[in-house]
Amino acid sequence: MEQVATSLGEPVLRAVASLLAPVDAELARRYPGDPGTRQPVHTVYVPAYEFTAQTVRDWGRRALEALDDHAPEPAALAEVLGLDEELAEPVYARVRAKLESEPVEDLRIDFEDGYGACPADEEDADAARAARLVAQALAEGDGPAYVGIRTKCLEAAVRDRGIRTLDVFLTALLAHGPLPPGLVLTLPKVTYAEQTGAMATLLDRFERVHGLPHGRLRFEIQVETGQAVLGPDGTATVARMIDAAEGRATGLHYGTFDYSAALGIAPAHQSSDHPAADHAKAVMQVAAAGTGVRVSDGSTNVLPVGSTRKVHEAWRLHYALTRRALARGYYQGWDMHPAQLPTRYAAVFAFHREALPTVAARLAAYARHTGGDVLDEPATARALSGQLLRGVDCGAFGIGEVARLSGLTRADLEAFAAPPYTGAESTPAGPGRDRGAGGPLSAP
Repeated sequence: MEQVATSLGEPVLRAVASLLAPVDAELARRYPGDPGTRQPVHTVYVPAYEFTAQTVRDWGRRALEALDDHAPEPAALAEVLGLDEELAEPVYARVRAKLESEPVEDLRIDFEDGYGACPADEEDADAARAARLVAQALAEGDGPAYVGIRTKCLEAAVRDRGIRTLDVFLTALLAHGPLPPGLVLTLPKVTYAEQTGAMATLLDRFERVHGLPHGRLRFEIQVETGQAVLGPDGTATVARMIDAAEGRATGLHYGTFDYSAALGIAPAHQSSDHPAADHAKAVMQVAAAGTGVRVSDGSTNVLPVGSTRKVHEAWRLHYALTRRALARGYYQGWDMHPAQLPTRYAAVFAFHREALPTVAARLAAYARHTGGDVLDEPATARALSGQLLRGVDCGAFGIGEVARLSGLTRADLEAFAAPPYTGAESTPAGPGRDRGAGGPLSAP
């Protein structure tokens, strides 16, 4: 091979590397990228005094009853939601299967707004009971993939109570065995970055007391106040909150009604599609980008209860808001009633199934360098594979369907979604090219 001439030698490369070493370290610390783990499509909040070991099963049963009562066959649900005729059968079948097998993906036992103020000994007992029932539900196979508690916030008036409830719950949970892998803790009504820093300190202390690995305990940040989005110095507080959490933040959850009320929005207009909500979530999305922290949309308080006409109206609203959030890159939301589960899963499944043929074809063309009518870049390939993985993980379709349409395995998708060189715009090699270590394509 012909030698090429250069003007800059190895000392220059070392000098630049030395200059940028602190930046490299900061990039790695602050922006590690998506963790590559499953993200639940929703979070269900249940007041602590209502939680039982059968809560997930009960929600599934009640959701199926709502479906049987108000949309007993695919055509009925398709008519209510405006589903394409080709989607009606597979979406309906998968919704029913989901409600039977995994009706709740993420459950939060609530000791905050949904719980209220109780005598100290009563809340202590409820926290210990919640831990015992979580352990029981998981042992019996009735627990969701993700489960945890939301305590009271760290503002002065309720700080000690929130910390004590967290301590009682975690201590009792450990008494029943190892902490569940899907354990999730939620810190509400955060206004200052120092509060997420304090939460990180609390969890670090608990880990030390019990000999847990550093970083085992992590938490979500609820964005429910104007101060969480824009601080008094004009900066995006939510970005500082992520940094102050010292790697323990896993999510930013938008609180529709607290945030709207804090901004003075009238109750009739407090919705996740209000311009103020769009602004808050856009700031959250940018602040979280690349950090590994995921953003969750809020909820609608219009419940599908009462007559079939009222249920259908609430379903159409919930379906539309969920589809709107998905299109904006918010893949998780809150559900407040069992009868919202049919439309949560119908929206998620329809969103992914509609896109499946096109997304699979585009990723296959990119992987094999065969071209097509869309010129995709590595960043888009990551997004394409990420969408296919989300669809598989939630149950919208199976990996077999993806393989038939694209020829790609799950390992291929994961390699495209998380390339070996973080931040590098390198093109994964396709057939006939040297893939090297960590190449995304399986052997033909």
